[in-house]
Amino acid sequence: MNNPMSLEGRTIIVTGAGQGIGLAIATLAIEQGANVAAVDLNIDALQSAADTLGERYLPLAGSVTDPAFAQQVVEQAESRYGAVHGLVNNAGIGRPAMIEKMTLEQWQQVMDVHLTGSFLFTQAIGKHLIQRAKNGDRAAGSIVFISSDAGRRGSLGQINYATAKSGMFGMAMTAAREWARYGIRSNAVCFGMVETSMTEKVRNDPKFLETYLQQIALGRFATPEEVSVPICFLLSEGASYITGQVLSVNGGYTIAV
Repeated sequence: MNNPMSLEGRTIIVTGAGQGIGLAIATLAIEQGANVAAVDLNIDALQSAADTLGERYLPLAGSVTDPAFAQQVVEQAESRYGAVHGLVNNAGIGRPAMIEKMTLEQWQQVMDVHLTGSFLFTQAIGKHLIQRAKNGDRAAGSIVFISSDAGRRGSLGQINYATAKSGMFGMAMTAAREWARYGIRSNAVCFGMVETSMTEKVRNDPKFLETYLQQIALGRFATPEEVSVPICFLLSEGASYITGQVLSVNGGYTIAV
């Protein structure tokens, strides 16, 4: 039986792929046979990963908020590997502050990276996949949006982040409805607390640690490596009939029908 999780011959764009969750996704995708166009602001992190992962990891440094860059990434990935088949909108930042103290700059920075960045890259790869479909190439394309429990429940001191992550649900579902006729699938994955540098400060707060862990059915935080698995599943043919969905990967932090 063929491996339904195989990504052999596919090219995936992963934003925020220089470290943390993005790097774990890129690494697993390559292990499953994919080529990865890795996007990040940190050129040193990208180059370090490229030295380890080899020719199937294409480092592309730039900002996801740059419309021209989004198009360039698709073009460079196509030029290097022949076609693009998937996108993981993973790039993210945090600019925490309570609502009454949050500056417009803090609000806008998070919106720009999470929402505008995801829109620009989704639009760019969508145009590529639609054109291929119109030319008779109906090879399925898949887009995955990395969201968060913050988008479902809110998050103290992070109205910008929670709002942006909630907005990604709407983006994923709309792309699923508009592009299904072209064989393009679009889904969101909702993470809980993952052990990354971005969450290190809050995870090391004893008060937070005790109250938060009590709410997770599995009683622990996730690792980047384990949360990368469902992402690669959604990129694969194993998820060929899944689109417009939000998958919770949070250890049972939220349990609902």
